[in-house]
Amino acid sequence: MSKASERLRHFREAKGQLTEINKKRDNVVFIHYSCESLYDRPDGTSPRITSIAVRNLATGQTKSFSIHQIAERDKITIKNINNHYDELEKKMLKEFYDYVERHKNYVWAHWNMRNINYGFAALEHRCKVLGGDPVEIHESCRYDLSLLLKRLYGDNYIDHRRLENLVEKNSLTHPHFLKGAEEAEAFKDSEYVKLHQSTLCKVDIISHIANRAAGSTLKTNAKLTGIYGNYLAFAIEKIKESWFFVLFGIAGTIASITSWLRGC
Repeated sequence: MSKASERLRHFREAKGQLTEINKKRDNVVFIHYSCESLYDRPDGTSPRITSIAVRNLATGQTKSFSIHQIAERDKITIKNINNHYDELEKKMLKEFYDYVERHKNYVWAHWNMRNINYGFAALEHRCKVLGGDPVEIHESCRYDLSLLLKRLYGDNYIDHRRLENLVEKNSLTHPHFLKGAEEAEAFKDSEYVKLHQSTLCKVDIISHIANRAAGSTLKTNAKLTGIYGNYLAFAIEKIKESWFFVLFGIAGTIASITSWLRGC
């Protein structure tokens, strides 16, 4: 298989997956979470989770789980959260997995939540470390939007730190959006409300990115050859996608034949 053919196959598969996700909008949720820094961990302990947000694609309703909200219910002040962190984190994850149990057969779309460092496995691990019993979200129900966009637009569709650059290119900037280093700093400073706001903001942004990609309105740096493999493949794909192109092509052919006959 040529590179162009393989590129076109990846494009079609990704487009098909986005179409399927859109068909199931009522049963699609986007998830994002914030945690302690993933780096500089010489003791090998897993990073603590501070907030999780889950947004329904159809309704836009967002369910959130956060350390500071649990603390408020337990009458623990922000200043004292660190003295009760394990207890609060365990309760937060328990509430999250109660939600998962009711929605485990939904489509769970996410951004780069793929491994034990940052991902579903990391959430499950933290729950187990704290003595909880996590509910597994089957891999067939997980859709990584970051990988989906690479298959849709090609590897070079946007510069590194893709989420941040997509936000800027598509004018999705938000005052509560924290970059990775800023989130790590916020955790060090015990700014849990700020982390929670950033998580809510990011899950909203990721959902908007998916919507725009499905509607072919997402702005990227991708070139036509990067998306379709070559210009011929692009032309063929557009003809298949739109009857307008077909009718336009037929009309053009008829006009050419008519012009040729008149000249005979």
